[in-house]
Amino acid sequence: MAFVLCLLGGLLHDDDTLAPPPAPTYLIAAVSSAMLPARHRAPVATTMATTVCGMLVAPLGLLPSPLVIAPALISAYSLAVRSELRVVVAVLLPSAALLVAFTPFFETDFSWEDTSRLVTVAASPLVAAVFGRSAQHRRAYLTVVQERARRAEETRDSEARRKVAEERVRIARELHDLVAHQITLANAQAAVAAHLFDTRPEQTRASLEELVKTTRQALDDLRATVGLLRQPDDTSAPTDPAPGLSQVPALLSAFRRAGLEVWMHEDGTARLPPPAVDLTAYRIIQEALTNVTKHAPTSSAHVRIAWNRDHVTVTVTDNGSGSPTPERPPGHGLIGMRERATAVGGTLTAGARLQGGFLVCALLPLPAAENTARRTDGTPAEARDTL
Repeated sequence: MAFVLCLLGGLLHDDDTLAPPPAPTYLIAAVSSAMLPARHRAPVATTMATTVCGMLVAPLGLLPSPLVIAPALISAYSLAVRSELRVVVAVLLPSAALLVAFTPFFETDFSWEDTSRLVTVAASPLVAAVFGRSAQHRRAYLTVVQERARRAEETRDSEARRKVAEERVRIARELHDLVAHQITLANAQAAVAAHLFDTRPEQTRASLEELVKTTRQALDDLRATVGLLRQPDDTSAPTDPAPGLSQVPALLSAFRRAGLEVWMHEDGTARLPPPAVDLTAYRIIQEALTNVTKHAPTSSAHVRIAWNRDHVTVTVTDNGSGSPTPERPPGHGLIGMRERATAVGGTLTAGARLQGGFLVCALLPLPAAENTARRTDGTPAEARDTL
């Protein structure tokens, strides 16, 4: 294309007539066009070489025009696309001046019309460079847009994976808290029934009845938890309210029937905690007592609930006495309790006590105290101990 444009520029002569291009036109067109394939690897050198070819137009008796120096314009465009602005300016300004510098010395009848033509020739590489810079800016803009789209897609995928992982952990924690507790009680009740089968059949029957109730409750809890995985358009969904501190006495009774002696002590003025805190406190007590039943070499535990102005403290301890239980693989109970406490803005500590046994203590935040107070089980607001 550059070669053809050069030949078209050679059709115009000094007397403004059209005639076949002379032989020098073919020479300049061939040499300057042959340099263009190198403009991608060496844009500066190619621009300088095509400028030198353009400088030979007037000495060879040809009429300078933008068509004759088309290879120089293409080189200027490539230079603007692939080089920095300071390099473009440093190369193109001298090139534009050199393209017309020798023309007045080889034209005998120089006029204002020739001056305007030379200005057009000198401005042509600069205009080509402007188009090149515009193309460079557009390419850079498209690159930035594509990179932002790619990052947004990666962020969206990462966020989706994070939410899926959080939901998986939450469901796993619910399954652990709900089902493991019931299975532990069922195991303890079955052990009591087996121990008393020959000597106290009536008590064995009672233990078996409790075992049936416990396993039925485990199935119900499992069904309700699996309901969390149902699709939004599913018709059936769990409707039972979430457990809370008001159901702790019933929870302790279930452990007592399984053979664990549990005391409960409550201090301060109880009031209705937020639902999340209420559920978290219940689950921590449930899991701590389950761990006592499974792991602790003891047959008794103590639960203490202390109400303060801005927080409630839940403590579960055991005395560490009794026959050691068989070694069990480590579970996720402490991790789940700590995650629950952290999720509602609280803290949880757990560890062995100096006087023996194990302690689990959770400090959970409460909203500002209200004028009316109530017990979680409806009793008057004074400290009490229950067995």
